Amino acid sequence: MLALSAEGILPRIDFAVFADTGWEPQAVYDHLDRLEREVAKPAGIPILRVSSGNIRDDALDPERRFASMPLYILNRDSLPGMTRRQCTGEYKIKPIKRQVRELLGFPYPQRVPKGLYVEQWVGISTDEFHRAKDSDVKYMRNRHPLISDLDWSRADCIRYLSSVSLADTPKSSCLGCQWRSLRDNSPAEWDDVVAFDAAIRQGNARANASGNPLLGEAFLHRSRVPLAVAPIDHVTRSERDAAASDELENGVANGCSPWACRGEESEQEQDDFGLAS
Repeated sequence: MLALSAEGILPRIDFAVFADTGWEPQAVYDHLDRLEREVAKPAGIPILRVSSGNIRDDALDPERRFASMPLYILNRDSLPGMTRRQCTGEYKIKPIKRQVRELLGFPYPQRVPKGLYVEQWVGISTDEFHRAKDSDVKYMRNRHPLISDLDWSRADCIRYLSSVSLADTPKSSCLGCQWRSLRDNSPAEWDDVVAFDAAIRQGNARANASGNPLLGEAFLHRSRVPLAVAPIDHVTRSERDAAASDELENGVANGCSPWACRGEESEQEQDDFGLAS
């Protein structure tokens, strides 16, 4: 959408906002720098980088409240479960809302006057039209120009990016939700994710410190085995469908996007960090 606006295909935007989880692949940060240098600045569009902290460090810090990732739990009775998905709201949506309030001149806890709002563009294509929702606050009104203005699918977006020499655009998602490309192309980041997977096996550091340990074991991969030996190369039937191509890299069918989690959870979620009730 930034490139489309800079080129004049879509109306000129006032700002672009990047919500940083603090644990993105280096390729994402490098690409963002390139976008700022080659696309945004020449068009006079500022890129604002916002953050609520480092999701990796927060998960392992007993002094911090952790907004849990979608972790797979193996309970003591051997039944599977999942942690509640909170990371998108905490590390993506919350800092964006905070930035929007500041742009409007009414930072929290001030009330934004009635009728004052920003139009926020959300990059959802026709493949995922069911995720195109209205904002939950009155000072933000969502618009989905890839759908409403262009009627573009993901394939259309890829063709356009290729035409403007941006075909190498990497997936923006924290390291905890993407693995295969890291293992094959970024050994240091892969080692970091494997180490994190091992570190969260017993659950939330803060919960453990307060005497509320996880009643089971937590894993990044749905197979509920250590990531270092998880079957991330296995191709399922659904992964053969082009619409499910993300799973080839992620191993997570309902992973995160920059604005919201994809799909609906198929397994029962558990409170906090998988704590059994």
